[in-house]
Amino acid sequence: MFDLSLKLNELSQQGLYRSRRIVESPQGINLICDGNPVLNFCSNDYLGLANHPDVINAFKNAADKYGVGSGSAHLICGHSSAHHALEEELAVFTGRDRALLFSTGYMANMGAISALVGRGDTVFEDRLNHASLLDGGLLSGARFKRYAHADVDHLQNLLGNSKAIKNSIDTPHPNRLPKGEGISRSLIVTDGVFSMDGDIAPLQALSVVAKQHDAWLMVDDAHGLGVLGENGGGILEQTGLKQDDVQVLVGTLGKAFGTFGAFVAGSEELIETLVQTARTYIYTTALPPAIAEATRSSLKIIQTESWRREKLRFLTERFRAGAGQLGLSLMASSSPIQPLLIGQSEQAVAVSQALLNQGFLVSAIRPPTVPVNAARLRVTFSAMHEEQQIDQLLDALAKALV
Repeated sequence: MFDLSLKLNELSQQGLYRSRRIVESPQGINLICDGNPVLNFCSNDYLGLANHPDVINAFKNAADKYGVGSGSAHLICGHSSAHHALEEELAVFTGRDRALLFSTGYMANMGAISALVGRGDTVFEDRLNHASLLDGGLLSGARFKRYAHADVDHLQNLLGNSKAIKNSIDTPHPNRLPKGEGISRSLIVTDGVFSMDGDIAPLQALSVVAKQHDAWLMVDDAHGLGVLGENGGGILEQTGLKQDDVQVLVGTLGKAFGTFGAFVAGSEELIETLVQTARTYIYTTALPPAIAEATRSSLKIIQTESWRREKLRFLTERFRAGAGQLGLSLMASSSPIQPLLIGQSEQAVAVSQALLNQGFLVSAIRPPTVPVNAARLRVTFSAMHEEQQIDQLLDALAKALV
């Protein structure tokens, strides 16, 4: 018999117990949360598109045309013209041959990694990668190696020490296309913008190392697309890296895009390989067509309204300047993700609650999401925030941290 109460009690005693809040309003900077109005500083809706009228209208019109559910997987009868149009537009937006929609970012990462590597291969991952990337590497069956966060020299050493397995009698991995006898693949996997630290991966150096070792580079730019780059093309646009430099690009639609779902973009051969072999694509229901149409609308806004990115940068700089004046322990981040390091989980929860009592919603992030003794407040900004709200948050933080 399972006795789950012991584990639950242990989590509670360690300050790691998590509770859901009930939101009764549209997503935005002003929420009704558990019945109370709060100013929201913990959302990933960076550009303020989750409740944008154009996005809402696109969703409603598409629901009238397509209904709600997609009815099936993409390869059965669930792939609508809305899905197809969005994939083509995302390919152009990211400067890649093709893009492929997945129902969630977790499924995109799991499916892509498992389709590309397996037994006899090696996957190299940044130690602070998102859980979906780590789980994808672990479950792929490939040898799994983690390099120190953003440490290209450590990665270089791991790649140099990695021994290719050439065993022609191995049974081919069931989720992957045949690769030929004695061939071992290496896949380097990293976040673009790290979701809990807010810093940016050294992609240019990673690309150089990948080419030196005949490896592929996979980047999950969930928190960069829409936010970084002159046109919102994310970390790859900002760094000038192309499809030949980063072979696998993953993006999510539930953050800066303000909708739901995810995609993988890359070469014609990559996308067709995922269509044929990625289990999380083949064996799940397609996201609703109305979501795809809503995302097409948000994509247009991302490309045409650059003021949203400019305002985000301004608000971030204002917050960091004010936090510096208060002596707050901000981590090194130039993105809209601004982690305030607290340390102990119990203390992080207490500060988060003190902010909530003042009307500010800022989540406490605790292990295992972050390392032990590295609990933090994860402050995030939206283009819908105003300067005075940043100042109000700083005043509230000063009081909560006394």
